[in-house]
Amino acid sequence: MKVGAHGWVYAAPMPGYDYTPRLEEIFSDLRYAGIDGLELMEIPLRHEDAVGEIKALSDQFELPVIGTSYNAEMWDRTRHDEIMRDAETVVERLAQLGGRILGTSVGQAPALKTDAQLDDQADLLRQLIALCDAHGVVLNLHNHTYEVADGMHDLNGTLARIPDVKLGPDLNWLVRGGVDPVDFIQRLGRQIVYLHVRDENADGTWPEAVGEGAMDHHAIGQALKDVGFSGDVTIELAHPNDFELTRPLKETWRMSRIFVQETMGK
Repeated sequence: MKVGAHGWVYAAPMPGYDYTPRLEEIFSDLRYAGIDGLELMEIPLRHEDAVGEIKALSDQFELPVIGTSYNAEMWDRTRHDEIMRDAETVVERLAQLGGRILGTSVGQAPALKTDAQLDDQADLLRQLIALCDAHGVVLNLHNHTYEVADGMHDLNGTLARIPDVKLGPDLNWLVRGGVDPVDFIQRLGRQIVYLHVRDENADGTWPEAVGEGAMDHHAIGQALKDVGFSGDVTIELAHPNDFELTRPLKETWRMSRIFVQETMGK
């Protein structure tokens, strides 16, 4: 099983969540930790020199770029042209780096999305799927809490309109949205091509490493085996704003990677 890493923990304290100044640190940490590949965020890919800088680091540390996350307010039809122009840049540059996954978040509306907004969201997703297909990239729906809260109103709305859309659930956001990840995998496993994992303590806070919390990753691993999941699993570390690290991030990545491989590997 390939175990990737998403760079959110480096982006969280940065202005505009742009971790471009920390890219060398990220590649170095993940290489040390034995991570198989990096899932970028789309923000660094918007820089004109992104491909050259990231490719040089990927080659230097022998760590491939496997994909990028991508977030936009897809329910807002007035922004569709703007989003497509941006997505064309991001997907083209991702493909130049050898990336093959676009983990897509559809954006949170001020209230529960209407049928019309869900229709508009699905229309744009179809265009993005075609864009990704043309570049050898696989789009999957990456959820935060809003997509799966309220009885999965948002995600179910998309599934009703694009029944075969590929999924890349974040298992901890499922928990925080009131959805049992084991049940989700059992029901929708045939569409899951990618996973994000993060742990959670019994009190709902985030621990330092995956494996130091209370989520039942052994049960999750068994559910993945039961449905024949064969995609990549990517760790996305996140810590509370006032959290004080007890060890270097590279050690937390290493511990998390070993735990994921032992509990969720084939």
